[in-house]
Amino acid sequence: MRRALISVCVLTVFFSMFSACKNGKASEKEVTLVMAEVNPAETIAGQMDQAFKEKVEELSGGSIKIDLQCSGILGDVDSVVNLMLKPNSTIHIHRMSAVNMASYGCSQSSLLGIPYTFASKEAFWEFTKSKAAQEILDEPIEIMGLKGLFYGEEGFRNFFSTVKISGVKDFEGLSARGTNDVAMQGLLAGLKTKSVPVNYTDLYAKLQTGVISVAEQPIANYLANHFYQVAPYMILDGHTLGVMETVITMEAWNSLSERQQQILLEAGKYASEFCKNLSASEEDRVKAQLIANGATITEVKDVKPWQEVCSDVVKESSSVDPALYEKILAYSKK
Repeated sequence: MRRALISVCVLTVFFSMFSACKNGKASEKEVTLVMAEVNPAETIAGQMDQAFKEKVEELSGGSIKIDLQCSGILGDVDSVVNLMLKPNSTIHIHRMSAVNMASYGCSQSSLLGIPYTFASKEAFWEFTKSKAAQEILDEPIEIMGLKGLFYGEEGFRNFFSTVKISGVKDFEGLSARGTNDVAMQGLLAGLKTKSVPVNYTDLYAKLQTGVISVAEQPIANYLANHFYQVAPYMILDGHTLGVMETVITMEAWNSLSERQQQILLEAGKYASEFCKNLSASEEDRVKAQLIANGATITEVKDVKPWQEVCSDVVKESSSVDPALYEKILAYSKK
């Protein structure tokens, strides 16, 4: 009787192990990955992050948990990235803009931030399906030790200001904050502004105190961060598309099983599609809300003067990889 009971127990353990191995879970441990986001949870970026988190936890049955921290709780972009570049980082995943990637040496990502590269959001999303897009997403592995997981976009970036701006001539002499990349700084120079370096987390205060008069963000971020309260004028010049890349440290990636890695990639595809649909519907709602809140929104009917002031920096910025840039441009010409 005892021998029979032992045999049953052994068989039970064996089949449990077989079942676990079959599902690819035998060597897996439950993991928690900390994800940093500088924008509030209600922004397009924040909602995309949340969609990624929920899909990862759903597909993994809860064995992978994403500890998502929004609104810059874990620090600004530079603080987060500098920590991620160190061994045993306590932050594992970060949603970055393509221009942020460029400032850390990812020259291919810099091509995505060149003014007036994408004629539409649809052109960008078609591009993300290409081999060239995957090449750019893979670039930070060797340069930063970070792996690109998926793309997103938070709409076209526009200038906003404490004084009304109706066209390119109104920028001359104004103090302006832009991202610290060649393309943006070239655009600000072309507009004849005085470029002032300002940390993103200090942007509201610097506008409020008059240190700067002009800044730029996607319209959804302009609303979510309440920038309209201190800089109530926005001109919809759409100089660049707010391309986003979500990255994970290679240390964290390599600690995952193959199944867990596939779950992150699958959840990334879901989050990208979620972002695409959200961005397509969000702009009109945000614009109406801003107008209701007292902001003044100015449409741009002719982008040619804007393209002319940045023609030199477009040529300079695209020279890092002209062939790849032509491949990117091709999606706006279809």
